Amino acid sequence: MIRISKLTDYGIVLLTHFARVARDERERTFSARELADDSDIPLPTVGKLLKILSKAELLESQRGTKGGYRLIRKPESITAAEIIRFIEGPIALSDCTEHPCGCERARTCSLKSSWHKINKVVLQALESLTLDDILRQHKEE
Repeated sequence: MIRISKLTDYGIVLLTHFARVARDERERTFSARELADDSDIPLPTVGKLLKILSKAELLESQRGTKGGYRLIRKPESITAAEIIRFIEGPIALSDCTEHPCGCERARTCSLKSSWHKINKVVLQALESLTLDDILRQHKEE
């Protein structure tokens, strides 16, 4: 089974929360506590994600009484692939797609080109899906 981690799932939940608000209140900030309460994600996990997403330059933190975090890129410019990469690292469905020479069977593997093709298709799908698309799909359900 191919799965993203719970941390990435939570990251997407937080980013859709920011994206939803960004449509109406571009400058609105949220504290880690607010985000944890609104999303039912544990505060330590929210804190970890806020650091990751800030380092990835998706969020900006502001200090002070009106401080908090806000989305700094438009939701339509953030892809699912980017989010996954920022939180989990490279997107690879098998060892040979991440490290072409890392597998002891690389020279004789008859599936290597198939795995590369499959990985490419999945990656293209994730690159074409934006945070805005995810938010719109969520609204339709």
